[in-house]
Amino acid sequence: MAKYDPRARDPRVSVAGDGDNRIDAPEPGGDRIAKVIARAGICSRRDAEKMIAEGRVTIDGETVTQPGTRVLAANVVVVDGKPLTEPERTRLWRYHKPSGLVTTHRDPEGRPTVFSKLPLSLPRVVSVGRLDVNSEGLLLLTNDGALARKLELPAAGWTRKYRVRIFGKVSQADLDKLALGVTIDGVTYEPVIADLERTKGMNSWAGVSLKEGKNREVKRLMEHLGLKVARLIRVQFGPFHLGQLEPGHVEEIPAKLWRDQLGAGKRPGEARALPKGHAG
Repeated sequence: MAKYDPRARDPRVSVAGDGDNRIDAPEPGGDRIAKVIARAGICSRRDAEKMIAEGRVTIDGETVTQPGTRVLAANVVVVDGKPLTEPERTRLWRYHKPSGLVTTHRDPEGRPTVFSKLPLSLPRVVSVGRLDVNSEGLLLLTNDGALARKLELPAAGWTRKYRVRIFGKVSQADLDKLALGVTIDGVTYEPVIADLERTKGMNSWAGVSLKEGKNREVKRLMEHLGLKVARLIRVQFGPFHLGQLEPGHVEEIPAKLWRDQLGAGKRPGEARALPKGHAG
């Protein structure tokens, strides 16, 4: 029976120079059992917690009911009668999200989701951040939840770039107000760079760059200026570009490319940008 070994290494993959095949390196004293199950690709951490509470998981033959139980290298983990397999190497994909899909695994309203439309050949993945149901464009996907958290946090330094079609009378001077940062309904938004690209009547296109990525941030900022967002397309996330990727298509980013962006001694936001249209 296979054992879960959090020290296992894959020589093909190295992140930040540590040689481990996962972003979420083992914690001192072992990893939490719910985290271990999720990382093995069986289900989300939340679903893993439910499975544990239902008594479907054993460690060394003993049923566990607490998702915070720690798992050591010598422990044998079994889920629904099957030994837990080794975690797959960390992988990253870029996906062109079409409008109309919810960025969640399950939607209580029954709307179609990003994950229900992905190719069946993909392993279980999570998104790096989210895009609103009516937003479209570049969405990064990974099989490693820790990598997703690492990339989506503002502290990571990744810049998000969007193209936004707006309705209303607007000038570059109006958009420049966002560069100072604004507070809307008690929520403070950091400085945002917005450039007016072209205008025809009451319709305009603008390029927007930001680092925070708060919920509905671009739409709230434009509404603050008296404008309505008609279309929002994310074209870049850090060094990764949407390029010519067709809506609904997904493409894996070679490990060497994204590992280079997480190289030891530099923050992701300081990494070199990849050329537009590149596989990254």
